[in-house]
Amino acid sequence: MRQPPAAGLGLGLALLSAVTFATSGTFARSLIDAGWSAEAAVIARVGVAALIVAVPAALSLRGRWGVLRRNLAAIGVFGLLGVATAQVCFFNAVRYLPVGVALLLEYLGIVLVVGWMWLVHGQRPRRLTVAGSVAALAGLFFVLDLTGAGRLDAVGVLWGLGAAIGLAGYFVLAGRVDEELPSVAMASGGMAVGAAVLLLLGAVGALPLRVVFGEVTFAGQRTSWLVPVVGLSLIAAVVAYLAGIAGTRILGARLSSFVGLTEVMFAVLIAWLVLGELPTVVQLLGGALIVAGVALVRVDELRAPRADDPQPQVAEPALP
Repeated sequence: MRQPPAAGLGLGLALLSAVTFATSGTFARSLIDAGWSAEAAVIARVGVAALIVAVPAALSLRGRWGVLRRNLAAIGVFGLLGVATAQVCFFNAVRYLPVGVALLLEYLGIVLVVGWMWLVHGQRPRRLTVAGSVAALAGLFFVLDLTGAGRLDAVGVLWGLGAAIGLAGYFVLAGRVDEELPSVAMASGGMAVGAAVLLLLGAVGALPLRVVFGEVTFAGQRTSWLVPVVGLSLIAAVVAYLAGIAGTRILGARLSSFVGLTEVMFAVLIAWLVLGELPTVVQLLGGALIVAGVALVRVDELRAPRADDPQPQVAEPALP
């Protein structure tokens, strides 16, 4: 029987993971506003983090290097879609949209997984999943605030939806990797692949790689560019991933994924305190619908599937 102190520690680690992940958009915004390209910000985040996490990843693979070799292709695809695509699209969305709105658009990726499992694998969603998906799509309408005066930038919305596709790939791919592959090894490998591919594409001119080594504005103060870079790589990546791994091992993937939904709330709060960004009342209503819809999909996963009613199993990643 699980001891209450262990459960409390797991909850604390899962919340720490959600809070630290939620800082990524705010840190990235200061770099992007200073002239950095979104791609360069992603490389700084995942490149440094991959090097640091490589140490515990190597320790976790002692005596099991064969597991890594047979999963190289899966890690590569995971790094391309779940890391590089998702983060580049999200950071580009932050260029045009409030951080909280961009994150809400990205979270629609969970609903996309439901559609993917239905259309491609024939796993028909049950009523609760359908209700959650409808609520999330209704929330999207309010988040976009199409009838309001302050309409969102269409380019930013497209980047946000691109991030949703990347997140959907993250969930699907993470759920199919060999169970013997340690989570920390998958994280380090995926981030290394993502950083390497982005660097290569930038070197051949396929992606813009702009870096400004000077002062940036963060939290209303002028500071060194190293401050947001350290924040992105150490706080929003290393601490976030490792806390998420530890929390998931204590709470289990399903419960920790529910706690991970608080990332949206924390992201809105941090962006408000640091950047002065606050969604409109209509957008906050839409955000609540999206989070509620995603939560309904999660709740439906906990129900035992009936033989005559196959369920889409939204893959639970080892990391949030």
